[in-house]
Amino acid sequence: MSTPTTRETPWWREAVIYQVYVRSFADSDGDGIGDIHGIRSRLGYLHDLGVDAIWLNPFYPSPQADAGYDVADYRDVDPRFGTLADIDALVSEAHEHGLRVIIDLVPNHTSSDHPWFRAARAAAPGRPERARYIFRTGRGPGGDEPPNDWLSNFGGPAWSRITSADHTPEQWYLHLFAPEQPDLDWTNPEVRAEFESILRFWLDRGIDGFRIDVAHGLAKDPAMPDLAGRYATSGPAREGHPHWDQDEVHEVYRAWRRVSDSYAGDRTFVAEAWVHTPDQLARYVRPDELHTAFNFNFLLAPWDARALRLAIDQSVHALGKVGAPATWVLSNHDVTRHVTRYGGGELGTRRARAAALLMLALPGGAYVYQGEELGLPEVIDLPDAMRQDPTFLRTAGEEKGRDGCRVPLPWSGTQPPFGFGPPGSTPWLPQPAEWAGMTVEGQAGDPGSMLTLYRTGLRRRRELAALGDGTLAWVDIGQDVLAFRREPGFLCVVNVGNRPADIPDELIADSAVLLTSGPLDSESRIPAATAVWYGRL
Repeated sequence: MSTPTTRETPWWREAVIYQVYVRSFADSDGDGIGDIHGIRSRLGYLHDLGVDAIWLNPFYPSPQADAGYDVADYRDVDPRFGTLADIDALVSEAHEHGLRVIIDLVPNHTSSDHPWFRAARAAAPGRPERARYIFRTGRGPGGDEPPNDWLSNFGGPAWSRITSADHTPEQWYLHLFAPEQPDLDWTNPEVRAEFESILRFWLDRGIDGFRIDVAHGLAKDPAMPDLAGRYATSGPAREGHPHWDQDEVHEVYRAWRRVSDSYAGDRTFVAEAWVHTPDQLARYVRPDELHTAFNFNFLLAPWDARALRLAIDQSVHALGKVGAPATWVLSNHDVTRHVTRYGGGELGTRRARAAALLMLALPGGAYVYQGEELGLPEVIDLPDAMRQDPTFLRTAGEEKGRDGCRVPLPWSGTQPPFGFGPPGSTPWLPQPAEWAGMTVEGQAGDPGSMLTLYRTGLRRRRELAALGDGTLAWVDIGQDVLAFRREPGFLCVVNVGNRPADIPDELIADSAVLLTSGPLDSESRIPAATAVWYGRL
């Protein structure tokens, strides 16, 4: 199986990776759900966009209680999406297009339909089958109360009780997410051995790396103390949290790194480790552990020059101390799309365009969530009856959940399904009628479109020796302006403020405007919510 040409610098240090949310990318058979054949049919688009790799959200067999993050079999493909042969073909064809393939790995929990958990339910307390998961006796008379006060990320308690064959109430099991997602016990050697085997299964098939779901959640404080209001259930984990960011997770990743290092071709891991500080994050990417980690501090930073610069500085400093590159991200399948976060409408779009050039100019790598290159906003008015996120279901609609950023992509045409599936098919989530003006087809020939901006930015990023891995040096221009140099000869200026900003002529005397996120008043006067790249090609 061929692989893309490797550079002297490991590819993952500066890669732009495109997140493919499989069920919402492209539907080849008209069932309303995206699939592997659909992705294969769009590899040319991804190559032309200019990204280096794709990351696939889970495609494993699953009851889909949480959109595939409840895995029933880690070594196969759900028939909704295709077959193992389809994945093999996708990897081979992606490599022919110069694209690497990263897949999601979900090690914190399995599906309750996984053979291991079915065996655990059928086994008696204390049996080895139960030791793969976290079972505990309840508190109070008859053990009728949960073992502690931990809560599920999706709402409600983090414990569910099972009953024996004669319907007698029994032990409780931990699920930090949905009840259909029981947490594994990573103190169990059998669990560790199984996942190292799963890694090898996919690496042997040519997979280039893994994105690790809930990478900060595998280890739990064995005392299982109550949170007692001291720690939040969700959001960035603070140090000392009893079920997030425990030190023991690093033992797992050191073992995984030994597995990946035994394969040729710079195989890589990226951690979804939602922790409170960049210094906590840096622990996951020490030289003998994982390679990169999502930068939630940057993603969560408001549209404010001081906040963005602080997130950038803290990330570069903390990760640099352990020799790891930063990876920048603006949106993903779990957060509100950044066009909407940045204000929505024309303002949010202008800010999103500027943010794209900021992200692509920063040192390290970047992630592009499908549809952000089209400027898609969050769909906030989905009918309740169509929503599928367990957060919405478990909070009785109090929290709308993540469906609004997962609506299937608009590829072409003037009405749904907008080329997502065959004419007449109905996507699993409804697409807004106004997306008729945001399709790939409609934007491809428009020099002012978001798609053209991304294509041009990604092409220039490859052409410019200053961009990718490396360092930056800030240039102070004004409190609402972010400006930094990268060598050789590159300057990025982002006006985050609400008024035009003037750039000193001496800063750009020997430079030309390479790319802008929007029209300029002049080469040295930048409108609000606008980014400019200066330099020489």
